Amino acid sequence: MSLKSFAAKILAKRVKRGIERWANAPKQTQLAVLQNLVQTAKDTRFGKDHNFVAIQTPEEFAARVPIRDYEALRPYVDEVVAGKPDILWPGKPLYFAKTSGTTSGAKYIPLTKQSMPEHIKAARNAILSYIAETGNADFVDGKMIFLQGSPEMDEKNGIKTGRLSGIVAHYVPSYLQKNRMPSWQTNCIEDWETKVDAIVEETIREDMRVISGIPSWVQMYFERLIEQGAKPVGELFPNFNLFIYGGVNFAPYKARFEQLIGRSVPSIELFPASEGFFAFQDSQSEKGMLLLLDAGIYYEFVKAEEFFEDNPKRLPVWEVELGVNYVMLISTTAGMWGYNLGDTVQFTSLAPYRVIVSGRIKHFISAFGEHVIGKEVEQAMKSAIDKFGLQINEFTVAPQITPESGLPYHEWLVETESLPDDLSEIAAWIDREMQAQNTYYLDLIKGSILRTLVISPLKPGSFKAHMKSKGKLGGQNKIPRLSNDRKIADALLSLQG
Repeated sequence: MSLKSFAAKILAKRVKRGIERWANAPKQTQLAVLQNLVQTAKDTRFGKDHNFVAIQTPEEFAARVPIRDYEALRPYVDEVVAGKPDILWPGKPLYFAKTSGTTSGAKYIPLTKQSMPEHIKAARNAILSYIAETGNADFVDGKMIFLQGSPEMDEKNGIKTGRLSGIVAHYVPSYLQKNRMPSWQTNCIEDWETKVDAIVEETIREDMRVISGIPSWVQMYFERLIEQGAKPVGELFPNFNLFIYGGVNFAPYKARFEQLIGRSVPSIELFPASEGFFAFQDSQSEKGMLLLLDAGIYYEFVKAEEFFEDNPKRLPVWEVELGVNYVMLISTTAGMWGYNLGDTVQFTSLAPYRVIVSGRIKHFISAFGEHVIGKEVEQAMKSAIDKFGLQINEFTVAPQITPESGLPYHEWLVETESLPDDLSEIAAWIDREMQAQNTYYLDLIKGSILRTLVISPLKPGSFKAHMKSKGKLGGQNKIPRLSNDRKIADALLSLQG
């Protein structure tokens, strides 16, 4: 055992004990976070506008601070972007994480000297929790790669601006710098395909042990590695033994990854966003990710089915239930107050609080009142993958409201290396899985409002071509798993020739 791996195990045990302390006192931890947030920000513009000095309880906070998305919070954010201090949080932010919104254009998410360290701590603690549970720390002696955006930044009124993953690259601890790949020069390449090719050239002969990134883009990296090395990834990197990912459910990609690697590799799931780092997988045996209650984020949850009602009830974490689909609201040390992140979650455990990401509140299908969410289609696809041995590259689902003949249906657009000519058995299987999960969908099928779903196979590279056409190839960009309209579906079909 190397000195570095021995030290990692010692640190992992200490961090694990700290996590257990706050995880075992969730209400006290979250009340302390809320109190610290409102006290610290009481003299900001937002704090004065919402009378923070009078807030003592979660109920008072919910009464005074309305739910807002980025557009609703934008008047305040625009003042921060203009360089004004003490608007959403004391002083000015350290950075803006620039993201592309579907309705808001470019979004500028503040990162402050209080919030930025929490991103780094959470990523570190995810790995240390894995070491504490498994005892596996050998990977710290090899090379690690984090597929991410360019670390180069612009400035906006004196505040550095860039992609979150690029900003984080500036905070890699010094003891990991020798292990970390790719090189700074390669990481700064903007064109994603050129960047992946350069990463392959740099890494193909290295002792890669940890690989991290969004599954769809890591898959592209693996495919390019195999093209160059003519071997499975697991043979090119015999010591590769940890995959870290976030952003999407890994289950639909798992079979394809195992084919590309040549074996199964342990993984850690993360739940990060520009607005905060919310959860990470703390156990290889328990379902879900540990919700980070001590990370300067106060959480509230609204039942998804009630979210669009006037004044929906906002629940603190200690009032949530298992298996309910919630919209997650956050208030943070970066000044995102009562903020609707857009993600929906379900709790898989209440002691400690663990979540899975079930979808997006705006990403659903309910063209006929079926209320289908991302978790349901991913679970149905995972079942078909296991049943039929499918290897799916990517898929998305959209309603077909006006078919040329017959009843309307849900169209599943699936990119894979190969599908059988007769897809009826697979479609029927997935449809039964959907009916078992969603009673609204079941009733529509039984009532002959909808017919069984239709699978439309797409040629390899379709999703990549679509993302490239939108200028969203690589980085943190990802395809919505489902849509309530046909914009993405029609665009993909138009590429089939």
